[in-house]
Parts: sequence; C-alpha cells; structure tokens
Amino acid sequence: MWSVNIFVLALIVFAGVMGQFNTGSNYYNQRQQKYSSPVAAQSSVNCPQPNGTFPTRTCDGYIECINGVAEEKVCADGLLFNAAAAPHAFPCQYPIDVDCTGREQTQEPQPTEECPHQYGYYKIGDQNNCGQFKNCVDGRGFVFDCPEGLAWNSETYRCDWPDQVSDCNAEAYLGFTCPPDARQYGFGQEEYRYFRSPTDCQRYYVCIEGKPRLYNCGEGRAFNDILSVCDGAENVTGCALPIQEAPANLAKFSNQNAYNRFNKF
Repeated sequence: MWSVNIFVLALIVFAGVMGQFNTGSNYYNQRQQKYSSPVAAQSSVNCPQPNGTFPTRTCDGYIECINGVAEEKVCADGLLFNAAAAPHAFPCQYPIDVDCTGREQTQEPQPTEECPHQYGYYKIGDQNNCGQFKNCVDGRGFVFDCPEGLAWNSETYRCDWPDQVSDCNAEAYLGFTCPPDARQYGFGQEEYRYFRSPTDCQRYYVCIEGKPRLYNCGEGRAFNDILSVCDGAENVTGCALPIQEAPANLAKFSNQNAYNRFNKF
C-alpha cells in the first residue's frame, strides 16, 4: 500500500515539475518573439557589417544592423534613404540629397489635405507667383515667403533669383520687362544697365541675360539712375517725397543682403 502511494506521489511531483518547465519555456519563447527582429529571423537578410545602415531594393527602405542583428525599416513618406550619409547622421533625408539610381521604387504616398507627402518642401503658386513654398512635417504644411524679389527653387531647395528658377516667369513675377538694350557697350568690359522701378524709387532692376532681378535700396534711400547707385532719397529728383512703404522686415536691408542671408546655410 505504501509503495503504491509513494509511486502516485512521485508521478504528481514529476507532472508538476514538467508543468513548470513548459510554462517557463513558453514565457521565454514569448519574450524572444517580442524582442527579436522579424528580419533577423530571415536567412535572406544579412548584415554586411555588424553595425550600420544599408540600402534595400527600394529608395526609402533600409536595413539597420546593431551588433549583427538586422532590422528592416522604411523612411517616413517623402524622405529617402541616403546610403552616402555620414555614419552618425539620420539616414532618411530629402530627395534632393539622395541618389536613387537602381532602386527608384518607393512606398505609396500618404497625402493629407495640406501636403502631397508627409515630409518635404513644395512650391506654392504658378510660374507668375513663385515666391512662396511649403514645408511639410508629419503631414502638416507650414507656408514661408522668400525674401522680396526671390523665388522658390524646387531643384535646389533654396530661394533664388527668379531667372535661375526654371518654372518661374521672372518678368511676370517681378512686374518688369527688360528693354532690348539692357546692356551698355564701351571701351572696357561689357556692363549691365540698371533701371529704377517705375512705381517705387526705393527699388530698381538689373537685367541679366534679358531677365530682371529686383533690388531694394533700403528705407529712406532711392535709386539714382544717373549715377546707377542707391542714394539718399532727397538727392534723387522726384523721390524726395515719402517713398512707398514696404513691409518693415524688407525695408531695412537690401535685396542682395536678403539673398545672401537666406542662402548662407
């Protein structure tokens, strides 16, 4: 009788031990599944190096390797993986900085009411209205104005002279057409001519290859078309009266300074 009871007791203890072992194994497996990368388990994905980021077949996808463990990631909509980025730089960058040759495919766009993509810079307006652009961040659009006389260049992500922007009509945008004789010829080097704005003494134009560029002399000054320089308004015939007011942030510095400041980064 005692031997039978001992045998039954041994079976119960053995069953309990095995139950605990199975429970522990399941818990361990669950934790492994939770923290293991889904790509790391695929034999087709390998890390070229233990640490770093590496391109995939799509331009916005990449593989991130940490201690030899690979994880496939996708850049946010509108950004692309830059295989040439510095080691510690964020690998997802704007299209202007990325070469997608051989891996042109990207994810489907995720537009919002404000933006065509979640991230990016986009021109606002048509070829006659070229001075605004939109910066999209997480689907929200933030509108900016280029400094006076400059136009948004979608090819360089900069505010540029309108005549340097392929999809901008400089004459229509600036409201000035260069005359045929926009250059002077003398004994020395060929020079460009300057033209005071017909509506505002403070502003003037210079024609480059037949296209106008707008400049601003600054508050209290006027363009002296006899000397071809910015001068005190009282020294320029017909400009002694109050000059047409410009927005405060534009009247304090010249258009050339605005161009230099905006594009120095």
